Amino acid sequence: MYCKFKLYLNTIKYLKIKQLFYRVYYKYKKIKINSDQGLIFEWSWQGPYLNNKSIFSINEVCFLNKRLSDFNQKNWNDITEDKLWLYNLHYFDDLNSLDYDKREHLHYKYISSWIIHNPPCYGNGWEPYPLSLRLVNWIKWFSKKDHVDMKYIISLYQQSEALYKQIEYHILGNHLFSNAKALIFSGVYLNGKSSDKYLNKGLKILNCELKEQFLFDGAHFELSPMYHQILLWDLLELIDLVYTSKDHRLLEYLEYWKSIASKAISWLRSMLHPDGEISFFNDAAIGIAIPPHEIFKYAKKLSINDDYKISRLVTNYSSGYSNIKFDDYTVIFDHANVGPDYLPGHAHADSLSFEMSVGQQRLFVNSGTSLYGISDERLRQRKTAAHNTVEINGCDSSEVWSGFRVARRAYSTLNKSLFDEINQNVVISASHDGYRRVDKNIIHSRTLTCSFDQVTIEDTFGKVVGGTFTLHLHPNVEVIKRSNRILILKINDFLNVEFSSSDDIKIESSTWHPRFGESVDNNKIIINFNKNKISSFIKILKD
Repeated sequence: MYCKFKLYLNTIKYLKIKQLFYRVYYKYKKIKINSDQGLIFEWSWQGPYLNNKSIFSINEVCFLNKRLSDFNQKNWNDITEDKLWLYNLHYFDDLNSLDYDKREHLHYKYISSWIIHNPPCYGNGWEPYPLSLRLVNWIKWFSKKDHVDMKYIISLYQQSEALYKQIEYHILGNHLFSNAKALIFSGVYLNGKSSDKYLNKGLKILNCELKEQFLFDGAHFELSPMYHQILLWDLLELIDLVYTSKDHRLLEYLEYWKSIASKAISWLRSMLHPDGEISFFNDAAIGIAIPPHEIFKYAKKLSINDDYKISRLVTNYSSGYSNIKFDDYTVIFDHANVGPDYLPGHAHADSLSFEMSVGQQRLFVNSGTSLYGISDERLRQRKTAAHNTVEINGCDSSEVWSGFRVARRAYSTLNKSLFDEINQNVVISASHDGYRRVDKNIIHSRTLTCSFDQVTIEDTFGKVVGGTFTLHLHPNVEVIKRSNRILILKINDFLNVEFSSSDDIKIESSTWHPRFGESVDNNKIIINFNKNKISSFIKILKD
């Protein structure tokens, strides 16, 4: 009981007073909806329609790789379904999917079913986050119609009012950003006496959160490449809304929003593998956000330029990630903190982890994210052993627990980030203090020394410790064991890798999770040690 109390205490102490207040306030406050029945402004959304198709027929839907072929009105709030799956059902992303215009009749049926079976303030769909995403999807879709029936306009007003009265100040972060975006869309589309208050509230929150949530180097402060994509896309759509609606109330913010987006695009480029997709640090998976190449295309359409330049070493000092690029390989190194102290819900215990591609093929991968909620598997995917870094005495670098909680956490320091132009070597070194809760003398330091064909990894701990260095291999990589300390990792017919270590190596089976609802068999390298320093070597072999 005492240990559990300490866990809660070490989690709660980082929260803002505002978060604690609104958790209590919303728990007891009953939302009352007194909405307008007003008109709408006439403009037509012309942005990209890129969401994955998720509604297939009147009875068939698919979200997070889970298909339901007997959908009916009871499924809107089915308590046997996973909460995140239900949220996706209520988002209505299909209204803005690739071939949305071919399913107009079907969409009207789902919208009408939602209105009938989800009365105001009842069920999952009236929680502020799904409310926010659905409002934007409905508004973009309805804006293209020549006529909108009053029952749909009334519902939009009811949903906007419900969101206005339950802004997610208790969560903050990306949720609050989504609330602001939805209120801005509502305020610009609806033309009633309440629309100004929606717009003003949305703009006030958004411009405050842009300063808070996007760091100087362009990163979204929750430090998840996936959520960075989501928030960057939100910002691009808001910029597009200025051009589309021609609303004079938004014009004064246009250049400021574009400047934030430009930096955010540069940061995203630095977090990509050569295959064009994101790296897996913290909660990250492919297929949830709009793909990076589409983000870049959209930004170009909106006349947003970024100044990212490919070079041997790009270090994002504010966020804490570095990209090291040679002709034959790319390394992305995590020397970041877990995220904002008051909002570590999407953090993993991945301090000083790295990912690596050889050519276009990913080689070393963090384990990814396949699910949310509270489960042993969710926790396992967040733990240190699921990442390419060192676990000491069976402890995680940060004390992750439950589905979205972090108690005591690691703080990282970048010690060196250097490109030696004469020798064409990159040396980058960082350390974290997460294991001081195990022993105050333990500091994990990691140095990467990179040349044109080799990466040397040196891990030191300040004293003799018992630990495990785990490295997760992409499923396409074949492993050949040459000795107890040397492996050959087969990439393709032209590029292979020799991996060697100062300590004995074991190979074990594991799983990789590149998408939600997906688990792929792979192998992991296990190096157990009992010393104060270990060294590992990754050498590129060309045939």
